[in-house]
Amino acid sequence: PDLTGHEKFGLGNVKYNISRMHVTAVELPSASISLLPGSGIKLVIGNASLTIDMNWNIRTWMFKDSGRGTVHISKVFVTAIFSTPLDNTGPTSIAFTSCRTTSGDVDIKLNGKT
Repeated sequence: PDLTGHEKFGLGNVKYNISRMHVTAVELPSASISLLPGSGIKLVIGNASLTIDMNWNIRTWMFKDSGRGTVHISKVFVTAIFSTPLDNTGPTSIAFTSCRTTSGDVDIKLNGKT
């Protein structure tokens, strides 16, 4: 979905819109899944990266600008736990129990026109 909002900076408001976000690259160089005896599944992803292309525009009382942008997020680490209740009364279910995510670097490049 698009991101639209406004922030107050100094003497006025800045209105922004980020649209047409598109994931252009995902790298998962280290990923593993392991069973947790009697309780569930553990997913670990290490040193992942993600690149997103987008359109952006901003507007203030003094100027407006718009263009294309790229966001590259790297050094992403994720640990997620899913529980699998051992219940013979129906279909197998999986519940999301916990998640821990960290990211190391975020690089944002905006190309615009005035």
